[in-house]
Amino acid sequence: MKKTATPFYDILGISSATICLVHCLLFPLLTILPLGISHNPYVDLFFALMGLFAVLKIIKKSTRLVSGILIISMALIWISIWSEILFDIHLDFIFIGGIGMIIGHFLNYKSHKKTHS
Repeated sequence: MKKTATPFYDILGISSATICLVHCLLFPLLTILPLGISHNPYVDLFFALMGLFAVLKIIKKSTRLVSGILIISMALIWISIWSEILFDIHLDFIFIGGIGMIIGHFLNYKSHKKTHS
């Protein structure tokens, strides 16, 4: 069970970060179209909670580099989301954090795969 737990959380983290990044990149284009869609920062909050769950499970067992990348990326995402919810200010930190999350989970997945091969 322990051998499959970390790759599962890495795949969950990569998936949620990628979906969130696609959402953040494509959503502004959808608001241009007259579809009546408005931005809801609580969707971003949902993705951040999924990512936080995966990050908390991974940082205990990963290297300092991977833990640092994931923690900094998660902090950037949370700062961006809360600034939008509380102050209605959109920060681009969420894009940097999303890319960092993908990179951090990918590095952890690769290092975990090498040690258990």
